[in-house]
Amino acid sequence: MPHRIVHMLRARGAGRRPVMLAIAGDSAAGKTTLTRGLVQCLGADRMTAVCVDDYHRYDRAERAGKPFTALHPDCNHIDIMEQHLQLLSMGEPILKPVYDHSTGELVRPELVEPRDFVIVEGLLPLHTRMARACFDITVYLDPPEPLRHSWKVRRDCAKRGYTPEQVMAELDRREPESAAYIRPQRKHADIVVRFAPVAGRLDPPGTPLSAELLLRPTIDHPDLADVLDSGPAGVGADRTETAMHLRLHRDTDGRPVDALHVHGYVSPEESQVVKKAILEHLGPRAGTALPDPGVLGHLGDAGTSDPLAITQLLLLYHLLDADHRQAA
Repeated sequence: MPHRIVHMLRARGAGRRPVMLAIAGDSAAGKTTLTRGLVQCLGADRMTAVCVDDYHRYDRAERAGKPFTALHPDCNHIDIMEQHLQLLSMGEPILKPVYDHSTGELVRPELVEPRDFVIVEGLLPLHTRMARACFDITVYLDPPEPLRHSWKVRRDCAKRGYTPEQVMAELDRREPESAAYIRPQRKHADIVVRFAPVAGRLDPPGTPLSAELLLRPTIDHPDLADVLDSGPAGVGADRTETAMHLRLHRDTDGRPVDALHVHGYVSPEESQVVKKAILEHLGPRAGTALPDPGVLGHLGDAGTSDPLAITQLLLLYHLLDADHRQAA
């Protein structure tokens, strides 16, 4: 099978190859925000970020006359995306297309050279087996739909020149394809991340969203028992005032999965304890190039979020752990 050949070639390749991380999710799910912090933390000299939404087959004007939206695989050069992901995963440069989201036009392609780590984010990075075979770690962002819709309205009106009515109409048009092609990628992710308010809590305005991370056993996750046990209630109990707790959860397909809850309403001091614990796990894997965690958790003009920072730290752990294993 072609996707198995990709696995074998990556395993047998000579020398070091990039560690590949996929971040998939629907439009305005938070992919770019999550990616930006990781790039800033490790540095542009070690990290390459690629958006696979650049592989749109048609520009915005051309799509207006098509019977599908940008979410449909037929609206994207999936075959070229697969080829480029394979090349990047083997450490080879690519000449990547570029889609200008502010104008909706396809513009001059750019040369992309993979560094130690490559983050690939976008609508469809996990759509095919061939694409999935190129990644070491896979993530799916799964915010509640009403929250994602509000993020998309705010972003598209502020940065892409749409009216709220136009954005909502496009969301309605996209919904069948979102259900058919975007959300099914969730089942292929090692980690599913959901930023959302805690159900049943009335937190004051400005409280950061909490995060729920479904940690599937497809990759090895860090042992944070010392942090999760640091209280009288212990792991799995309803510790509503602690920064993190872990529960056994049933996924949408009925399989058991660990659900890590990172609360947005706890004190910065308690969140700092969790960050320090994850950094201690990072230390042996990062060598002398320990990343700067001060750049994590930034929401642009909307301030900072400890749950976002802790989520980014966990992804940094996986990136550095994969790199450490490869070096060993």
